[in-house]
Amino acid sequence: MRKTTPTDPHHASAASNAEPVSGSASSDDDGDGVAAGLPADGCDRPARKRRQMTPTQRALSLLVRREHSRPELLRKLTARGVEADAAAEAVEKMAEAGWQDDDRFAASLARSRALGGYGPLRIEAELSTHRLEAASIAAAFDALAEDGEADWPQRARDLLERRYDVSAFADDPALRRKAVEFLLRRGFDGDTAYGAVRALRTD
Repeated sequence: MRKTTPTDPHHASAASNAEPVSGSASSDDDGDGVAAGLPADGCDRPARKRRQMTPTQRALSLLVRREHSRPELLRKLTARGVEADAAAEAVEKMAEAGWQDDDRFAASLARSRALGGYGPLRIEAELSTHRLEAASIAAAFDALAEDGEADWPQRARDLLERRYDVSAFADDPALRRKAVEFLLRRGFDGDTAYGAVRALRTD
């Protein structure tokens, strides 16, 4: 029997028809599927078909990154091609398992915005854009108060002291008006804004 060599055409044909060697899998960039890597020997062989994530897996992958409201999570799933019914079912599963919670989302967002220097009017308006229940929004502000983070007059004064030379308030009406307008844009009400400027003007 003739000994087969690496250059034998029969050997080359058999090698070309061999099954690819499985490589280690890695997630793709957008987290929507799993693609096979190259074989361990580095040969360029056909990649396995990518495994698509289920709607529930897609929902979970979004929630582990940060909190989402129900409407936001539903919108993102449908934007990624998930059918509306399947997306709604996935969101419901996440809520039942405790991965998604509108109260927790509202509290997290409210705290983040308060620490970022925004007032209650701005925070409430942003929470409302997520179509949250009034009870969830109220609970978020209650949580801020319980944590001692809802002293809005003090927050307004701190914000002005970081942004302006408040020692000039006493002799500069234009600067005082500018400071009030700044606080109003940030979502503080008029009484809080004027009160903060008056307090710093006389300190």
